[in-house]
Amino acid sequence: MEPNILYAFLLTFLAGISTGIGGILAFFIKKDNILALSLGLGFSAGVMIYISFTELLQESKHYLIDSFGNNTGEWLSIGLFFTGIVIAALIDKLLPDDINHRIFDVSDSEYDERLSKCRLCRTGLFMAIVIAIHNFPEGLATFMTGLTNITLGISIAIAIAIHNIPEGISVALPIYHSTKSKRKAFAFTFLSGMAEPIGAIVGYFFLRSVLNDFTFGVLLAAVAGIMIYISFDELLPMAREYGNGHVEILGVVLGMLVMAISLILL
Repeated sequence: MEPNILYAFLLTFLAGISTGIGGILAFFIKKDNILALSLGLGFSAGVMIYISFTELLQESKHYLIDSFGNNTGEWLSIGLFFTGIVIAALIDKLLPDDINHRIFDVSDSEYDERLSKCRLCRTGLFMAIVIAIHNFPEGLATFMTGLTNITLGISIAIAIAIHNIPEGISVALPIYHSTKSKRKAFAFTFLSGMAEPIGAIVGYFFLRSVLNDFTFGVLLAAVAGIMIYISFDELLPMAREYGNGHVEILGVVLGMLVMAISLILL
Protein backbone atom coordinates (compact mmCIF):
# COMPACT_ATOMS: atom_id res chain seq x y z
CA MET A 1 0.00 0.00 0.00
CA GLU A 2 2.86 2.41 0.79
CA PRO A 3 4.07 2.88 -2.84
CA ASN A 4 0.62 4.23 -3.68
CA ILE A 5 0.85 7.13 -1.20
CA LEU A 6 2.21 9.63 -3.75
CA TYR A 7 -0.30 8.60 -6.42
CA ALA A 8 -3.21 8.77 -3.95
CA PHE A 9 -2.20 12.24 -2.80
CA LEU A 10 -1.75 13.43 -6.40
CA LEU A 11 -5.27 12.22 -7.26
CA THR A 12 -6.69 14.11 -4.30
CA PHE A 13 -4.79 17.28 -5.23
CA LEU A 14 -5.99 17.17 -8.84
CA ALA A 15 -9.59 16.66 -7.70
CA GLY A 16 -9.22 19.65 -5.37
CA ILE A 17 -7.82 22.10 -7.91
CA SER A 18 -10.78 21.41 -10.22
CA THR A 19 -12.68 23.74 -7.87
CA GLY A 20 -10.33 26.47 -9.10
CA ILE A 21 -11.20 25.58 -12.70
CA GLY A 22 -14.83 26.29 -11.86
CA GLY A 23 -13.74 29.60 -10.38
CA ILE A 24 -12.04 30.57 -13.65
CA LEU A 25 -15.14 29.65 -15.66
CA ALA A 26 -17.17 32.07 -13.51
CA PHE A 27 -15.14 34.97 -14.95
CA PHE A 28 -16.66 34.46 -18.39
CA ILE A 29 -20.07 35.54 -17.12
CA LYS A 30 -20.29 39.24 -17.94
CA LYS A 31 -20.39 41.58 -14.95
CA ASP A 32 -23.47 43.44 -16.16
CA ASN A 33 -25.42 40.34 -17.13
CA ILE A 34 -27.60 39.88 -14.07
CA LEU A 35 -29.69 37.21 -15.78
CA ALA A 36 -26.54 35.14 -16.24
CA LEU A 37 -25.75 35.73 -12.57
CA SER A 38 -29.23 34.51 -11.65
CA LEU A 39 -28.84 31.48 -13.90
CA GLY A 40 -25.44 30.69 -12.38
CA LEU A 41 -26.68 30.95 -8.81
CA GLY A 42 -29.66 28.74 -9.64
CA PHE A 43 -27.33 26.28 -11.36
CA SER A 44 -25.16 26.10 -8.25
CA ALA A 45 -28.20 25.50 -6.06
CA GLY A 46 -29.39 22.73 -8.38
CA VAL A 47 -26.00 21.03 -8.21
CA MET A 48 -25.91 21.14 -4.42
CA ILE A 49 -29.53 20.06 -3.90
CA TYR A 50 -29.22 17.12 -6.29
CA ILE A 51 -25.89 15.85 -4.99
CA SER A 52 -27.03 16.21 -1.37
CA PHE A 53 -30.20 14.13 -1.74
CA THR A 54 -29.11 11.60 -4.36
CA GLU A 55 -25.48 10.98 -3.37
CA LEU A 56 -24.36 12.31 0.00
CA LEU A 57 -27.45 11.42 2.04
CA GLN A 58 -27.82 8.02 0.35
CA GLU A 59 -24.15 7.18 0.93
CA SER A 60 -24.51 8.23 4.56
CA LYS A 61 -27.48 5.89 4.99
CA HIS A 62 -25.47 3.06 3.42
CA TYR A 63 -22.57 3.52 5.84
CA LEU A 64 -24.76 3.93 8.93
CA ILE A 65 -27.05 1.03 8.07
CA ASP A 66 -23.99 -1.19 7.70
CA SER A 67 -22.90 -0.10 11.19
CA PHE A 68 -26.22 -0.04 13.08
CA GLY A 69 -28.84 -1.85 11.00
CA ASN A 70 -31.72 -0.55 8.88
CA ASN A 71 -33.88 1.20 11.48
CA THR A 72 -31.15 2.83 13.58
CA GLY A 73 -29.06 3.70 10.53
CA GLU A 74 -32.00 5.46 8.84
CA TRP A 75 -32.82 7.51 11.94
CA LEU A 76 -29.17 8.44 12.47
CA SER A 77 -28.73 9.66 8.90
CA ILE A 78 -31.89 11.77 9.14
CA GLY A 79 -30.86 13.23 12.49
CA LEU A 80 -27.36 14.04 11.25
CA PHE A 81 -28.79 15.60 8.09
CA PHE A 82 -30.86 18.07 10.11
CA THR A 83 -27.92 18.59 12.47
CA GLY A 84 -25.98 19.77 9.43
CA ILE A 85 -28.75 22.27 8.67
CA VAL A 86 -28.54 23.60 12.24
CA ILE A 87 -24.75 23.88 11.96
CA ALA A 88 -25.10 25.86 8.73
CA ALA A 89 -27.64 28.17 10.37
CA LEU A 90 -25.24 28.81 13.25
CA ILE A 91 -22.38 29.55 10.85
CA ASP A 92 -24.69 31.91 8.98
CA LYS A 93 -25.56 33.67 12.23
CA LEU A 94 -21.91 34.12 13.21
CA LEU A 95 -20.82 35.62 9.88
CA PRO A 96 -20.68 39.43 9.69
CA ASP A 97 -23.95 40.86 8.43
CA ASP A 98 -24.20 44.53 7.47
CA ILE A 99 -27.84 44.24 6.50
CA ASN A 100 -29.08 45.67 9.80
CA HIS A 101 -26.31 48.25 10.21
CA ARG A 102 -26.00 51.34 8.02
CA ILE A 103 -22.38 52.12 8.75
CA PHE A 104 -21.89 54.27 5.65
CA ASP A 105 -23.19 57.79 5.14
CA VAL A 106 -24.68 57.24 1.70
CA SER A 107 -27.97 57.74 -0.06
CA ASP A 108 -30.61 55.02 -0.12
CA SER A 109 -29.78 54.01 -3.69
CA GLU A 110 -26.07 53.89 -2.94
CA TYR A 111 -26.73 51.94 0.23
CA ASP A 112 -28.96 49.47 -1.58
CA GLU A 113 -26.22 48.85 -4.15
CA ARG A 114 -23.59 48.45 -1.42
CA LEU A 115 -25.92 46.18 0.52
CA SER A 116 -26.53 44.01 -2.54
CA LYS A 117 -22.80 43.62 -3.10
CA CYS A 118 -22.27 42.85 0.59
CA ARG A 119 -24.87 40.11 0.45
CA LEU A 120 -23.28 38.62 -2.67
CA CYS A 121 -19.82 38.63 -1.09
CA ARG A 122 -21.20 37.14 2.12
CA THR A 123 -22.85 34.37 0.14
CA GLY A 124 -19.58 33.62 -1.65
CA LEU A 125 -17.63 33.46 1.61
CA PHE A 126 -20.26 31.21 3.15
CA MET A 127 -20.12 29.01 0.07
CA ALA A 128 -16.32 28.79 0.38
CA ILE A 129 -16.67 27.58 3.98
CA VAL A 130 -19.33 25.04 3.08
CA ILE A 131 -17.43 23.74 0.04
CA ALA A 132 -14.26 23.43 2.14
CA ILE A 133 -16.19 21.38 4.72
CA HIS A 134 -17.65 19.32 1.90
CA ASN A 135 -14.26 18.79 0.24
CA PHE A 136 -12.53 17.62 3.41
CA PRO A 137 -14.26 14.21 3.64
CA GLU A 138 -14.05 13.91 -0.16
CA GLY A 139 -10.29 14.25 0.16
CA LEU A 140 -10.27 11.57 2.84
CA ALA A 141 -12.34 9.24 0.68
CA THR A 142 -10.24 9.77 -2.46
CA PHE A 143 -6.93 9.36 -0.67
CA MET A 144 -7.84 6.29 1.38
CA THR A 145 -9.36 4.59 -1.68
CA GLY A 146 -6.31 5.40 -3.78
CA LEU A 147 -4.05 3.85 -1.17
CA THR A 148 -5.74 0.48 -1.40
CA ASN A 149 -6.94 0.49 -5.04
CA ILE A 150 -5.38 3.03 -7.36
CA THR A 151 -7.77 2.23 -10.25
CA LEU A 152 -10.84 2.82 -8.10
CA GLY A 153 -9.16 5.92 -6.69
CA ILE A 154 -8.79 7.36 -10.20
CA SER A 155 -12.49 6.81 -10.90
CA ILE A 156 -13.51 8.53 -7.68
CA ALA A 157 -11.11 11.43 -8.31
CA ILE A 158 -12.56 12.01 -11.80
CA ALA A 159 -16.12 11.99 -10.44
CA ILE A 160 -15.22 14.41 -7.65
CA ALA A 161 -13.34 16.69 -10.06
CA ILE A 162 -16.43 16.99 -12.28
CA HIS A 163 -18.54 17.76 -9.23
CA ASN A 164 -16.06 20.36 -8.00
CA ILE A 165 -16.17 22.49 -11.16
CA PRO A 166 -19.74 23.79 -10.64
CA GLU A 167 -19.01 24.08 -6.92
CA GLY A 168 -16.10 26.38 -7.79
CA ILE A 169 -18.47 28.47 -9.89
CA SER A 170 -20.80 28.78 -6.90
CA VAL A 171 -17.97 30.20 -4.78
CA ALA A 172 -16.35 32.50 -7.35
CA LEU A 173 -19.50 33.88 -8.97
CA PRO A 174 -20.88 35.91 -6.03
CA ILE A 175 -17.44 37.03 -4.82
CA TYR A 176 -16.39 38.16 -8.30
CA HIS A 177 -19.59 40.12 -8.94
CA SER A 178 -19.50 41.79 -5.51
CA THR A 179 -15.80 42.72 -5.37
CA LYS A 180 -15.00 42.92 -9.12
CA SER A 181 -11.74 41.17 -8.20
CA LYS A 182 -10.70 38.05 -10.09
CA ARG A 183 -7.82 37.57 -7.68
CA LYS A 184 -10.06 37.43 -4.60
CA ALA A 185 -12.63 35.21 -6.29
CA PHE A 186 -10.02 32.74 -7.48
CA ALA A 187 -8.16 32.79 -4.16
CA PHE A 188 -11.21 31.82 -2.11
CA THR A 189 -12.20 29.22 -4.69
CA PHE A 190 -8.72 27.70 -4.78
CA LEU A 191 -8.46 27.64 -0.98
CA SER A 192 -11.81 25.90 -0.61
CA GLY A 193 -10.62 23.26 -3.08
CA MET A 194 -7.39 22.74 -1.16
CA ALA A 195 -9.46 21.28 1.69
CA GLU A 196 -9.30 18.02 -0.27
CA PRO A 197 -5.51 17.48 -0.12
CA ILE A 198 -5.61 18.74 3.47
CA GLY A 199 -8.18 16.03 4.15
CA ALA A 200 -5.80 13.53 2.58
CA ILE A 201 -2.92 14.64 4.82
CA VAL A 202 -5.07 14.53 7.95
CA GLY A 203 -6.41 11.14 6.91
CA TYR A 204 -2.95 9.68 6.49
CA PHE A 205 -1.27 11.07 9.58
CA PHE A 206 -4.11 11.21 12.10
CA LEU A 207 -7.26 9.34 11.14
CA ARG A 208 -6.20 6.12 9.45
CA SER A 209 -6.85 4.13 12.62
CA VAL A 210 -10.31 5.59 13.34
CA LEU A 211 -11.87 5.95 9.88
CA ASN A 212 -14.82 3.60 9.57
CA ASP A 213 -18.35 3.41 8.21
CA PHE A 214 -19.71 5.41 11.15
CA THR A 215 -17.41 8.42 10.73
CA PHE A 216 -18.00 8.55 6.97
CA GLY A 217 -21.75 8.30 7.52
CA VAL A 218 -21.70 11.17 10.01
CA LEU A 219 -19.64 13.43 7.75
CA LEU A 220 -21.68 12.81 4.62
CA ALA A 221 -25.09 13.34 6.26
CA ALA A 222 -24.00 16.56 8.00
CA VAL A 223 -22.45 17.95 4.82
CA ALA A 224 -25.66 17.18 2.92
CA GLY A 225 -27.64 19.21 5.46
CA ILE A 226 -25.21 22.12 5.24
CA MET A 227 -25.43 22.20 1.45
CA ILE A 228 -29.22 22.11 1.49
CA TYR A 229 -29.32 25.06 3.90
CA ILE A 230 -27.05 27.24 1.82
CA SER A 231 -29.02 26.38 -1.33
CA PHE A 232 -32.42 27.36 0.06
CA ASP A 233 -31.37 30.18 2.37
CA GLU A 234 -28.75 31.93 0.25
CA LEU A 235 -28.49 30.82 -3.37
CA LEU A 236 -32.14 30.52 -4.42
CA PRO A 237 -33.35 33.81 -2.87
CA MET A 238 -30.43 35.65 -4.44
CA ALA A 239 -30.99 34.00 -7.81
CA ARG A 240 -34.60 35.21 -7.71
CA GLU A 241 -33.49 38.72 -6.75
CA TYR A 242 -31.05 39.04 -9.68
CA GLY A 243 -33.31 37.53 -12.30
CA ASN A 244 -36.78 36.07 -12.28
CA GLY A 245 -38.49 32.85 -11.35
CA HIS A 246 -38.14 31.26 -14.79
CA VAL A 247 -34.41 31.97 -15.04
CA GLU A 248 -33.85 30.73 -11.50
CA ILE A 249 -35.71 27.45 -12.09
CA LEU A 250 -33.92 26.95 -15.43
CA GLY A 251 -30.59 27.24 -13.61
CA VAL A 252 -31.71 24.78 -10.92
CA VAL A 253 -32.86 22.22 -13.49
CA LEU A 254 -29.67 22.57 -15.53
CA GLY A 255 -27.55 22.11 -12.40
CA MET A 256 -29.45 18.95 -11.48
CA LEU A 257 -29.21 17.66 -15.06
CA VAL A 258 -25.42 18.13 -15.18
CA MET A 259 -25.01 16.27 -11.88
CA ALA A 260 -27.38 13.49 -12.93
CA ILE A 261 -25.55 12.90 -16.23
CA SER A 262 -22.11 13.00 -14.60
CA LEU A 263 -23.16 10.45 -11.97
CA ILE A 264 -24.57 8.09 -14.63
CA LEU A 265 -21.52 8.36 -16.88
CA LEU A 266 -19.11 7.80 -14.02
